[in-house]
Amino acid sequence: MKRQCILLSEKNPLQVLTLPTAPYPDQRPGTSGLRKKVFVFQSKRNYLQNFIQSIYSSIDLLDRQGSTMVVGGDGRYFNQTAIEVIVQMAAANGVGRLVIGHHGIMSTPAVSCVIRKYKAIGGIVLTASHNPGGREGDFGIKFNTANGGPAQDAVTNRIFQISRTIEEYAICPEILVDLATLSKQTFDLENKFKPFTVEIVDSVESYANMLRNIFDFAALKELLSGENHIKIQLDAMHGVMGPYVKRILCEELGSPANSAINCVPLQDFGGQHPDPNLTYAADLVETMRGGQYDFGAAFDGDGDRSMILGKHGFFVNPSDSVAVIAANVFSIPYFQHTGVRGYARSMPTSAALDNVARATKIELYETPTGWKFFGNLMDAGKLSLCGEESFGTGADHIREKDGLWAVLAWLSILATRKQSVEDIIKDHWQTFGRNFFTKYDYEEVDLDAAIQMMEDLELRILGKAFMGQRFAVGEKLYQVEKADNFEYTDPVDGRICRNQVRNGGASLCDFVLSDQLQLSPLSFLLIEKE
Repeated sequence: MKRQCILLSEKNPLQVLTLPTAPYPDQRPGTSGLRKKVFVFQSKRNYLQNFIQSIYSSIDLLDRQGSTMVVGGDGRYFNQTAIEVIVQMAAANGVGRLVIGHHGIMSTPAVSCVIRKYKAIGGIVLTASHNPGGREGDFGIKFNTANGGPAQDAVTNRIFQISRTIEEYAICPEILVDLATLSKQTFDLENKFKPFTVEIVDSVESYANMLRNIFDFAALKELLSGENHIKIQLDAMHGVMGPYVKRILCEELGSPANSAINCVPLQDFGGQHPDPNLTYAADLVETMRGGQYDFGAAFDGDGDRSMILGKHGFFVNPSDSVAVIAANVFSIPYFQHTGVRGYARSMPTSAALDNVARATKIELYETPTGWKFFGNLMDAGKLSLCGEESFGTGADHIREKDGLWAVLAWLSILATRKQSVEDIIKDHWQTFGRNFFTKYDYEEVDLDAAIQMMEDLELRILGKAFMGQRFAVGEKLYQVEKADNFEYTDPVDGRICRNQVRNGGASLCDFVLSDQLQLSPLSFLLIEKE
């Protein structure tokens, strides 16, 4: 660990400027914040400043003044440029302290962890998740609130409304922060606020310490480096997870250094698409097919998603993954102490988790896409474990999905059951039944055409002629029993989410055989006919 140092600004207070600007109409945060091509942030005057000011202005001054906020990103192109502006504007807007990841890098789960550790009022996450990076790629800004999770709709709507009418922003352009040194840097400003402090922290250690209190690290070390250890291959895909995987899995748990690949975070993710699925993690899939490794995993750019593979490339679909973790939840010491309050899945995710919940008599919640819905249930003490079809799995230890947590959960199950990934999955199917599931991602599509297609699909599916229609799959015949446009009433605050098609659902097509066929955000229930 490097020694911390304290850097003080010049004796003369630094000047705070209030500069004029003009609003943009397209800064509505989505489920994962504001995502645009890098050139949008670079080429449009004050585009970044406008959105950052809208975030700060959405927080009441009394709450903001002297408060602590967290900043971190996945290391993609434009990350450090954005952090410089965020720091300068935080000081000018009365924030008392910023906690920033070393080199500006902090995984999304670690941001949630650090927000909760420091009791911050929120944090800014700089990521476009699994979207491509680099000069020609994407950049994103997401605001997480004090619980460590993505902002609720009321907050993001407020940010958007401010962005539509913004006329000025506050900034202290003389502040320059050293992101490369673990340090505490203090600046005196020419305003009524107290001195402004920036702490550059080792976010890997904070996150690792949290995991030590969740999992049995001694058992995991025996699994990975003991006499009968298994061999693993983890692909960080040149995203933020490289340092976390190296420190936790290799240095602490004893897995050989060559167990982790592509662990240097790169601004363009090495020219690859940091999406942990069978298409974009094809090299890992091919390696696993060789049979040399017993367990494999790949992570996305910001570390909140992971794909699980068994020996010979046995693929664990995300819907099955969360269901298997639920069925073996007490392999994880954390749940032995806390118990299980409830399970949840997003609507496009298959009903595999429902089967476990039904068998164990634990409450199951089906939510719209977006981790904020899970966070609401967790804050109310209703939810312990959840997942979604887009490779996100997590628990109530933080308020974000957590890719490395999911990997350690699986390794805990392997350590307890002493079976292969494939055998565990097949035993699960025998016990709880099997839900067939596949996911189709449509990228870079024409927005108007996509909306028209979904509207047409909605009309066809919700029409009377569709009900009772029969479909043949192989030798089996299925009949539509139910079709609806998913609607969710939050059991915590009573808010209702309707018309997920028009509100921006998940992927366009999610298909589940055996008991359900789901076309997100429309769903169908198919019943096999004798």
